[in-house]
Amino acid sequence: MIRLNLTATPEWLDLAPGLRLLVGPLTTALMVSARADLAVETLPEGATQEEMALAMAKSVARRAVLDWEGVGDDAGNIIPVSPEGIDALLEIWPVFEAFQTQYVARGLLLDAEKNVSAPSLTGPSAGATDIAPRVRGAARTAPQD
Repeated sequence: MIRLNLTATPEWLDLAPGLRLLVGPLTTALMVSARADLAVETLPEGATQEEMALAMAKSVARRAVLDWEGVGDDAGNIIPVSPEGIDALLEIWPVFEAFQTQYVARGLLLDAEKNVSAPSLTGPSAGATDIAPRVRGAARTAPQD
């Protein structure tokens, strides 16, 4: 069963002790926009899965992160959310992994769930018949020269 969140309100993600991000809902529009990001589209043809995952995560985060707590500059001063700050934050491995698991993976899990559904009994495959047994049986009973 797919559970719809009809409120579409932002939520806080606790990614590490003292670090949390306020993110908007992971929508189709957000994912489509992230995939069309220049940083994602201009990856070299031989880019690794890891490079693609990082580019996509940064692209998603730049669109989704509305606010954060526990992020500061090298002097310890709190800094506002910015695309450069988001990119730098996701370069920290545990933060990247937590963001992938808690935010991006939810969309991927939902996508995977739809791929395991049985064919619709009223869809285009409803009237399909299996002709393979008939053909195999016909080959066995065909006259021989």
